Amino acid sequence: MFNIGMPELIVILVIALIVLGPKRLPELARSLGKSLNEFRRASSDLRREFLDVQEEARVDPSPRAGEVPKETPAPAPAGPQPAASPAAPPAANPREPSGG
Repeated sequence: MFNIGMPELIVILVIALIVLGPKRLPELARSLGKSLNEFRRASSDLRREFLDVQEEARVDPSPRAGEVPKETPAPAPAGPQPAASPAAPPAANPREPSGG
């Protein structure tokens, strides 16, 4: 990740030991480890949340900008359809004025 080999890592640890001292170095390493663990948990939770949202988006794809959503035709009902009776007059609309 950082292209740090074994010799560079040893130099960094020796400098840290000289600067921090033998008593504070283990405490610092412990707190650094706890911080990294918390960061990994938080990033894992965030990643899981993004994956959940992505999965929800796949289920219901939204149309792109400028694209008209296509309407899917309604499925045909199963079974025989009743025939319309030609003798029945159309129902009167109560909102139409009568008599003209």
